[in-house]
Amino acid sequence: MSRTTDRRGGPGGTPRVVVVDDSPFMRGLIGDLLTDAGVVVVGEAGDGEEALSVVAETRPDVVTMDVEMPGMGGLEALERLMAETPTPVLMLSAHTDEGAAVTFEALERGAVDFFAKPGGEVSTGVSREADRLVEAVRSVADADLDAATRDRSGGTAAPSSTADLDAPVTVVIGASTGGPKAVERVLSGLPVADCRVLVVQHMPAAFTARFATRLDDASAYDVSEATDGARIGAGEALVAHGGSHMEVGSYRAGRLRVRLVEDDSASVVPAVDATMTSAAQAVGDPLVGVILTGMGADGSAGIRAMADAGARTIAQSEDTCVVYGMPKRAVETGAVDAVCDLDDVAGTILEGEA
Repeated sequence: MSRTTDRRGGPGGTPRVVVVDDSPFMRGLIGDLLTDAGVVVVGEAGDGEEALSVVAETRPDVVTMDVEMPGMGGLEALERLMAETPTPVLMLSAHTDEGAAVTFEALERGAVDFFAKPGGEVSTGVSREADRLVEAVRSVADADLDAATRDRSGGTAAPSSTADLDAPVTVVIGASTGGPKAVERVLSGLPVADCRVLVVQHMPAAFTARFATRLDDASAYDVSEATDGARIGAGEALVAHGGSHMEVGSYRAGRLRVRLVEDDSASVVPAVDATMTSAAQAVGDPLVGVILTGMGADGSAGIRAMADAGARTIAQSEDTCVVYGMPKRAVETGAVDAVCDLDDVAGTILEGEA
């Protein structure tokens, strides 16, 4: 399975970017932030139609695409771009529930990741988030576009079968870039069983409730966004609330209770490490830890803690990752039991537990 490797890149391998936004101010601000960080801005556009022309001419490594634009909007432009000049796209979306809905539609249409524009004063908000924006652009530039757009038109149907387990199983799934579709694919392929599932996806607060609803609709599990003190049992799942770490507070009689922890000093919130480490400490029944696609090292310490506690550990294969960062770092710990393709993760979760 090949990976996309023909992008040219700028000097020293830095990404070449086209900035698309209907606001000249925002185009200038985003362009300046990227340029100051050493990212090469090779073009800009004020609407979707112009974006298609600029991308075809400049052949960038990444396109930052505003969702809401007059004329041809971001979704239509994204669809056309994927058909005509496939290029990794970072969607820029409003930090609202409506923005979340459109963003997930963009991910379905082939966007690699998204950056939620901060609320409040635009210039202050985006400047404060400059490091996060640059990291997102670099992450999308490293993405495997084939993996990001694979099976866009469909997914894994929820299984009709059930699985009999010898004991209750707690599953902790962590993901980042490319994760929303990967998590949905895993959970929708997981048979109904005596499992309780915790999902940690790097995502802002305005998006995690919508993500939980999508997972609930796509799978046989009852999925909700985590709240402080929430409890789940068999056949239920929680998605970590954006902006808070989700830790396992207690586990007894097959029911698991979580607490939400604020930590402004953490580099990634919610963190996979926080959930996995706490699960390793609190859960006495069988545990399974899963690291899916994503950039960075989050999850490597957690997967090590789970392995030390006797958990089975799984990492997604490089060939099926949008970004092979988090799984790679997890594998490098020596604590991963199995590396498998995305469509094999659900079955691997229950191997040895039945």
